[in-house]
Amino acid sequence: MILVDTSVLIDYLKGIDNPATRSLDHILEMGIPFGINEFIFQEILQGAKTTHEFQKLKDYLETLTFYSLRSGKESYERSALMYFNCRRKGITIRSTIDLLIAQTAIENELYLLHNDNDFTNMGKAVSDLQFYG
Repeated sequence: MILVDTSVLIDYLKGIDNPATRSLDHILEMGIPFGINEFIFQEILQGAKTTHEFQKLKDYLETLTFYSLRSGKESYERSALMYFNCRRKGITIRSTIDLLIAQTAIENELYLLHNDNDFTNMGKAVSDLQFYG
């Protein structure tokens, strides 16, 4: 199962061709289970330009599987520890949301499909984070 990051969905919805969007095409063609989390849901919706676009995106996203953080406050603690461990290795992660997306993938044993250097850098310090593609 795969967690598809905002960076891929935005490019996909805009019709941008890159390795990540081609991977999403493959996932869709093969019927591989995938989904998003609440943070990705929010990031996609906040990019809407009109009320109509907002509703259309919301209607589509609500058809997807949602994965959530599973351990309440401990999930946020683990995300903070992930940030701490990255910093200790000289890696600065710019987005708290990206840390929470990565934590969602780890806790649900999902592969993460992304097109974002923060995740690539995170992967250098976080052995539990698995990538798709």
